[in-house]
Amino acid sequence: MNAQIELDRDLELARFNMVEQQIRTWDVLDQNVLDLLFTVRREDFVPPQYRTLAFVDMEIPLSANAAADERMLAPKLEARIVQELTIKPTDRILEVGTGSGYMTALLAKRGAHVTSVEINSQLSALAAAKLASHDISNVTLEIGDAARGWESRGPYDVIVLTGSVPVLVDEFQRSLKPGGRLLSIVGEAPVMEARLTTQTGAGAVASVVLFETCIPALRNAPQPERFVF
Repeated sequence: MNAQIELDRDLELARFNMVEQQIRTWDVLDQNVLDLLFTVRREDFVPPQYRTLAFVDMEIPLSANAAADERMLAPKLEARIVQELTIKPTDRILEVGTGSGYMTALLAKRGAHVTSVEINSQLSALAAAKLASHDISNVTLEIGDAARGWESRGPYDVIVLTGSVPVLVDEFQRSLKPGGRLLSIVGEAPVMEARLTTQTGAGAVASVVLFETCIPALRNAPQPERFVF
């Protein structure tokens, strides 16, 4: 019993340190987002063999036949994305790349409904079980390749791509409602840009670069045209 109490204390201390030392220092200051990180237990979404790394500032590999470069985003990036999207309780959200289901859970706790698309059916099944264990039911998980857009259940108030894209296709912008926000990470290694694109009405959009980062690309992400000499 005492050992379990000590383990729980260690987990909560590690979670607290993650928030204070990694996430706050990366300009995530929205208290609602910070509180959410204590509510949704990240360690429950990490593959069991990496559970002790749940609060480390790193990308954690996914299991279930995921590609070698398919990983959970670093905690500070997950939190920053949720903050930048300014999600409202009425928002309907599209997530491209379910992965572990952790980002799905964060989005679902903030918005009205999340449609999350994953190309790997085994990852989607694992995420479904984890979401159910957390009593998160306002999520529809779909299997498919959404790297070039996903019209099912659209248009959306919020769209988030959990993998990078060398080029951002227009289909995502067309799937936004007026006032809708799209967060994407665009470019190629070693430097990519996190962009927030807002649908300003009548098909017009405004885009701002938030910060530079570098994360693995979505599988089958569209490629820029290459010049051949």
